[in-house]
Amino acid sequence: MREYLTIERVEAKKRLVVERTKDFGEIYEVFDKSEAATQSERCIQCGDPFCLNKCPLHNYIPQWLKAISEKDLEFAFKLSNEPSPFPEVMGRVCPHDRLCEGDCTLNDGHGAITIGSVETHITEEGFKAGYKPEFPGITTDKKVAIIGSGPAGLSAATYLLRSGIAVTMYERSDRAGGLLTYGIPNFKLDKKIVERRVKYLIEAGMELVLGCEVGKDIAFEEIADKHDAMFIGVGATKAKKASINGEQAPNVYKAMDYLTAIQRKNFKQSYDKKFDFKDKNVVVIGGGDTAMDCLRTAKREGAKSVTCLYRRDAHNMPGSQKEYKNAMEEGVDFIFFVSPKEIVLNDKGNAIAVELIKTTLGAKDESGRQKMEEIKGSEHRISADVIIMSLGFNPEIPSFLAENGIETNKWGGIVINENTHETTTSGIYAGGDCYRGADLVVTAAYDGREAARSIVKSLFK
Repeated sequence: MREYLTIERVEAKKRLVVERTKDFGEIYEVFDKSEAATQSERCIQCGDPFCLNKCPLHNYIPQWLKAISEKDLEFAFKLSNEPSPFPEVMGRVCPHDRLCEGDCTLNDGHGAITIGSVETHITEEGFKAGYKPEFPGITTDKKVAIIGSGPAGLSAATYLLRSGIAVTMYERSDRAGGLLTYGIPNFKLDKKIVERRVKYLIEAGMELVLGCEVGKDIAFEEIADKHDAMFIGVGATKAKKASINGEQAPNVYKAMDYLTAIQRKNFKQSYDKKFDFKDKNVVVIGGGDTAMDCLRTAKREGAKSVTCLYRRDAHNMPGSQKEYKNAMEEGVDFIFFVSPKEIVLNDKGNAIAVELIKTTLGAKDESGRQKMEEIKGSEHRISADVIIMSLGFNPEIPSFLAENGIETNKWGGIVINENTHETTTSGIYAGGDCYRGADLVVTAAYDGREAARSIVKSLFK
């Protein structure tokens, strides 16, 4: 187990920049058997594995690394798929540098094991070998409704179906997946991967109702009457505002509106042509993964220039450093230590520039993060043809929540019992971004899994 002394960390191979920016295909290649085994052999099998503890799902990382190093793909596949509803998705979209790989013991000097790439390899190779996630079929008379088909909903469905419980999932969009389908671009997560998981759930007995918005197309009460329990996983899609003059201009767009439109375009569906940014100077305000997605999408859409504005530095960006690096490679320009003060409009009311002020980092706040301070007299402008606001998201608050005694907090998050994920109304559970606010796919998957386990206990106590 000392191979880390002679074998270096190796990243998954990426397609060349000049090739990958011409399309929306995934940029990372999946590890082959040799690469996965070699990287797995670097694991020192810590007695107290920090990687496992840092993972929200508590994946059995050391155990499946050992299995792959010993060429036991079937065992690794079962280990990987036990605590995780879709490890091949996590291997692609998790910010591993902030989670498992960031806490890898070897990260201090030797280079962390490439955990995410091995995780993707295990399931993809497992599927090729004919392995599938195991479900017993519907073996009980219990029925659970799930509202929302994003990562939290899909996770809840997975663990309910594993317990033989019938699941009906309601999704207002035309495709299942939520954020995984319409919020994460193909170059990070090919939609066939999401569709494959949904297909397995349908084969296991899940009924999927698309194009059905609860509270509009069907009453919440009607669903409640037909099921023994419910799980709400409607995400957080209400864009936060900068609260500056000019942000209501017609060519200032919300990040998720843009990403959804381009994904619809890639699906060869109808979409709003105003989101065609070819030959335009695009400015994105924000520094999270969604901002990176918008920047990299605009590059692929043929924008003349693509610029990111962020009020702190690269080290303090909330998104994954991997995504920042990829955006840099693909030709995105970054301007740090600037804060938007106003969107400058022309006589027709269209945005033509962003008024900025330079910033600096000052004393640390209660959380230990340095406060952002503005530098007086440093105002300046940057021109733009279109502006995308990517400042995070808050949950929308469907009317059926209050109507059914489901409480929300001051920013719209659903209030739950953190031990059981049950809301303030008995028999109704919730999780994911509608509870946490905009967060990670892996934390949404955790919420769905834990809620499902609580539901199973409550139905069979």
